[in-house]
Amino acid sequence: MALDLWLTLAVLAGAVVLFVTEKLRVDVVALLVLSSLLVLGIVSPREALSGFASQATITVAAMYVLSAGLQRSGLIDGLGELLARIRWGWLFALVMMLLVASLSTIINNTAIMAVFLPVVITATVANRLAPSRFLIPLSFATQFGGVCTLVGTSTNLLVDSLARQSGLPGFDLFEFAPLGLWFVAAGVLYLMVAGRFLLPDLGLPGAGADEHHGRYLAELHVPRGAAAEGRRGGQIVPAEPGGVDLLAIRRNHTTLPAPHSAEVAAGDRLLLRGDWQQLQQLRKKLGLAFDPVANDLTGNPEDSRLHAELMVAPDSHLVGKSLADVRFGHTYRVRVHGLQRAGAAPNRPPHKVPLAVGDILLADATEAALEALRADRGLLLLSKRAQKKLDLRRAFVSVLVMCGVIGMTVAGWMPIVASSLLGCVALVVLRCLEPDEAYAAIDWRVIVLLAGVLPLGVALQNQGAADWVAQRAFGLLEGSGPVVLLGTIYLLTALLTEVMSNNAAAVLVVPVAISTADSLGVDARPFLVAVAFAASTSFATPVGYQTNAMAYSAGAYRFTDFARVGIPLNLLFWAMAILLIPRYFPF
Repeated sequence: MALDLWLTLAVLAGAVVLFVTEKLRVDVVALLVLSSLLVLGIVSPREALSGFASQATITVAAMYVLSAGLQRSGLIDGLGELLARIRWGWLFALVMMLLVASLSTIINNTAIMAVFLPVVITATVANRLAPSRFLIPLSFATQFGGVCTLVGTSTNLLVDSLARQSGLPGFDLFEFAPLGLWFVAAGVLYLMVAGRFLLPDLGLPGAGADEHHGRYLAELHVPRGAAAEGRRGGQIVPAEPGGVDLLAIRRNHTTLPAPHSAEVAAGDRLLLRGDWQQLQQLRKKLGLAFDPVANDLTGNPEDSRLHAELMVAPDSHLVGKSLADVRFGHTYRVRVHGLQRAGAAPNRPPHKVPLAVGDILLADATEAALEALRADRGLLLLSKRAQKKLDLRRAFVSVLVMCGVIGMTVAGWMPIVASSLLGCVALVVLRCLEPDEAYAAIDWRVIVLLAGVLPLGVALQNQGAADWVAQRAFGLLEGSGPVVLLGTIYLLTALLTEVMSNNAAAVLVVPVAISTADSLGVDARPFLVAVAFAASTSFATPVGYQTNAMAYSAGAYRFTDFARVGIPLNLLFWAMAILLIPRYFPF
């Protein structure tokens, strides 16, 4: 072999070792691969930088921005709260995978991943479930749902185009569906069963200022017409370990006996204690409200409001006094929604509890009110975060833009890269996102990872490495039947897809598949289907497919997590392809 071919294979081997061992960050490895190819003269400067101009790279970046538009409007959080009502992890995983697999049959799976990634994170965190148990299944489901139709993935369209250019008949829109549904069913079943043992549990993200930790004491008002009205306390707040505790029901300044058996009426006040996320979810589900008194504390409704955690400091003038005693709300222009105290919860409303050193108040306030509060030495500002709020205008525009991006792509008016870039511009022009927010929404590590790895596929193609592997693989199988060669083509495509883009793998293998069919004197369509399915279902590495790269970053996975879950699934799909493709696409 030529020296450049040996050098290309050496760079490939080194990249695989570094990716698997994770001695360096994956984006650093990608840049090292790019630099090595350029310094060794294996690729030209233009080819080395082609990954940054790749449609796949730009599309992923644009999808991050489009997703940010939906998230900033509050729509994603709202959808996440609806999904969070599915409290059983196995049922949530099943519904999630079936939903995204169905949508991926007609919508580009990268767009589906961009929309559902923050939804799944929001929903799982709300139920105290580790997102790492669900983001790999989310990515995989978008892939094996996409193989069901001609427009489900760009690879299917590419294989169809290459077949027509070779004078072969193409594929109809739903011709892949009967075969693809078997892959969807098998993939979902595999992840439901094997995922319990193979998917990593990396815990809950966002420790620190982005979450309110601990159990808060809160008093919620029951408005007329609320879902809690007319139901017993134990029905609306069931006693569950680690759940929300119903401490008391107060009616007309009197505490009712046996709160779990008492019937809730309009005007009652429920004294609750629980994790803040759980309290918020219960409040919205039952239509409860915080203290409606002191409406003058609301301020300008256009002002953005924050949740802040305030700790009572040592030697504070508030120690021993209740919030009501010092008229805390009117003094500081804030509302206190919850009180956190170590040990047993006081059986009285938060505003009547004498404060102690170390108590934490969860306050609802404007930025201006918090700035004024910083001057008080009796309170320490621990953290603050913007409150989630649905902006109907931004939500409507963001959904309209996303639907326009998807619609233009499905209708064939423009490629996904063009429509997604146009959508990003629309979000900024229509003031759904500020330019700085759009840039900040992009995970640049993923972009560098994709851009750095793609030139490796160019080098493999330029130096004939892929052709060299293909020729020797098929040379060893000379004289074998079409089923054996079908399995070989599927396996070869699957392996190439893990180290280069799925479209590049398809471009390399489709000519080999067609020539193999010609030499055997059989129909080439089964081999083309094998290429399309293998190139569109890449599970073993986070760099093999765009959706994997997005899940890899958001889930804080290790490189080997994908291999542990994905390799058995790749082998399962390989076996199914050998068995089922000839049944639906005879030789």
